[in-house]
Amino acid sequence: MTIVASYLYRNGKRAEEVPLVNEPFAATEGEFVWIGLTDPTSEEMASLQTMFGLHSLAVEDAINGKQVPKVDVYGEQLFVVAKTAHLEGDKIAYGETCMFVGRNHLISVRHGSARSHKELRHQLEQSPKLLVHGPDYVLHGILDFIVDGYLPMVETLEDKVLDMERHVLVSFLQPEQIRRIFRMRRQVIKFQRILGPMAEVVGKLSHLELPCVDDNARPFFKDVYDHVRRVENLVGGLRDIMTSVFEASNLLEQQRQGAITRQLAAWAAILAVPTAIAGIYGMNFEHMPELKSEYGYPAVIGVIITLCATLYYRFRKTGWL
Repeated sequence: MTIVASYLYRNGKRAEEVPLVNEPFAATEGEFVWIGLTDPTSEEMASLQTMFGLHSLAVEDAINGKQVPKVDVYGEQLFVVAKTAHLEGDKIAYGETCMFVGRNHLISVRHGSARSHKELRHQLEQSPKLLVHGPDYVLHGILDFIVDGYLPMVETLEDKVLDMERHVLVSFLQPEQIRRIFRMRRQVIKFQRILGPMAEVVGKLSHLELPCVDDNARPFFKDVYDHVRRVENLVGGLRDIMTSVFEASNLLEQQRQGAITRQLAAWAAILAVPTAIAGIYGMNFEHMPELKSEYGYPAVIGVIITLCATLYYRFRKTGWL
């Protein structure tokens, strides 16, 4: 059974369970129905369509489960689509929650969401004075619940990236770590494409004159909009951190390679002195200093040692060695 919960609320309090039937449902003043489903069947959606007069296009979109965040108006009803997100390792997995909002009903249809609305329903039921506002307040609660789920995911990704940043400062990034950064960066870019439409959805609910959304509910949606913008800013900063980690890795690697190159050049210069002198004496000329002089050979060796020591000292002083 895909129906998670189906209850009638009267004056902000849960009154009775509402079964799915193939006939119109009528609610009196101060009553509304909140029905939650997960991956519903076509038969269940057909019953809901008959009960609450849902638009066929909205029902089709809700069954499909592959929509972008949006707000559609069908007469006196709203159809709202929101994207859920959760982490699976380094990958961001997405789900979808579709909501049919009327004056006396709210129907939520979840696809692939990792978080149940059971906790949210219990939380809202603890505040009858707010729940009495009706379906638009429940809509706000669901959207706020979805957006609040973004923040822990972004913080977890940020912790992983900061760990890589600390690693960069002490050692080279391995090829797999570089590939991991680019995979995570692609995930963040894709998530940014979800946050934009989500901000538009909540922005419309907080600013536009829409059916089923009363003026007293708009401040609640404005609060959710602020949460979305906050997550957008965090994700933008996270993307910048990923870019800086890769750039810092390249700069540090170039610096280390430059240091190695300078060391090799310094040793090459030092070794060039004995090589040049030995090369001259290896030419087998007749008049060589050490052939006729008793101290010629030690003098040449002393010159080599002195020059090499001088060069070594100079390079150490300049930081090349």
